[in-house]
Amino acid sequence: MQKHNLVPAVIGKDGRTSAIIRCLRASVRVGCEPQILSEWKNELPEKAKENVLRRAREVKPDFVIVGPEEPLAKGVVDALQDELGIPCVGPPQALAQLESSKAFTRRLLSEYGIPANPEYRVFEDLCGLDGYLRKLGEYVVKPDGLTGGKGVKLSGAHLHSVQEAVDYCEELLHDHPAVIIEEKLDGEEFSLQSFCDGTEVKDMIVVQDHKRAWEGDSGPNTGGMGSYTCENHNLPFLLPKHLEAASAINKAVARALLKKTGKKYKGILYGGFMATHRGIILLEYNVRFGDPETLNVLSLLKTDFVDVCEAIVDEKLKDLPVTFEKKATVCKYVVPDGYPDNPVKGERVDLGKVPEESDKLKIYHAALDRRGPDFYLSGSRAIAFVGIGKNLSEAEAIAEEAASAVQGPVCHRRDIGTEQLIQERIQHMQSLTGTGGFLASISH
Repeated sequence: MQKHNLVPAVIGKDGRTSAIIRCLRASVRVGCEPQILSEWKNELPEKAKENVLRRAREVKPDFVIVGPEEPLAKGVVDALQDELGIPCVGPPQALAQLESSKAFTRRLLSEYGIPANPEYRVFEDLCGLDGYLRKLGEYVVKPDGLTGGKGVKLSGAHLHSVQEAVDYCEELLHDHPAVIIEEKLDGEEFSLQSFCDGTEVKDMIVVQDHKRAWEGDSGPNTGGMGSYTCENHNLPFLLPKHLEAASAINKAVARALLKKTGKKYKGILYGGFMATHRGIILLEYNVRFGDPETLNVLSLLKTDFVDVCEAIVDEKLKDLPVTFEKKATVCKYVVPDGYPDNPVKGERVDLGKVPEESDKLKIYHAALDRRGPDFYLSGSRAIAFVGIGKNLSEAEAIAEEAASAVQGPVCHRRDIGTEQLIQERIQHMQSLTGTGGFLASISH
């Protein structure tokens, strides 16, 4: 029998955490305001973990959802479950390596024959690195560790010579155990998040995120400037078989993790993929909800979110129908001027002209500091607006109206979700695949 009057708790402070808390509040099974155990900011990891445990002893939550990646990588789930017996939606440290170590993930796919890796090599020092870069010609450099989505650099866009790439790798190796060099792919990126209870994997709606800071997909990488979903729960440049391939990869990875570690992955399995001329290639895994992608998908979730969390914890996801509204969404993040490299901080923003929330507009506060009635920028992505409509055009117009109404030293990408940008995506994929498309197969 389902328990009511539950006390859920979360870790984090960002747009993603705001979306999680909103879904918890909406549940008929939650009997109080969801508790925040920690924002996990501006503290050393061990001190932050101690504070989480202290707060959890006070609150006695029925379960905890971990928002950001760092507490997962530092073993906060292990501490909550092993020391206090509190179940978590989020993997233990051994499984969180899927995000905290890109080398672990690449090797896992290779070891278990999951055909989703690009050509790659892991380097723990500079020996042979120069030659491999020259062999690839075009390449991607990734640090083996957490970088908040900002550590990856591409030849041509960020690195303009082999020597510059070698210098960057040398810099990374001072703070990271390894660097991963991968072939530079040509294709379209997309995100597929899945709920996972250790054996059963159920997909959310596929999303396309926009990492680059400036319009036209230019500028430095960010944590994500915005994202969109379509009313048919696919993306305009993907065929159903492409989505099926990404889904199969997520399922295969869940099985591989269980075989390799003996531990069941309970939480959010978030694959960042690229559709290429030769198939679906995995770019990276995250072990928690994505930000901004979660703002899109949780805005459309019809199933009680607490029921989903309980099914994950109790390994009963197979028995729970998970459904989403058949609507389109567009998320646009308003960020401080200068973000991400030199963001404005401490300046006031005026939200007085922002439209009120409704069934068609969701507002998620992220890195905004509140002082009385006023809001101030803290240097990261400040506030997200999710437009919800019967189609993409309607959803984009709603999000754009709200984002444009924020006054202060801020900016946002006006092109996210627009017909022009999406048409460019479609034409790009057509130029890569022709009429033949591409195939990807996963052994079950």
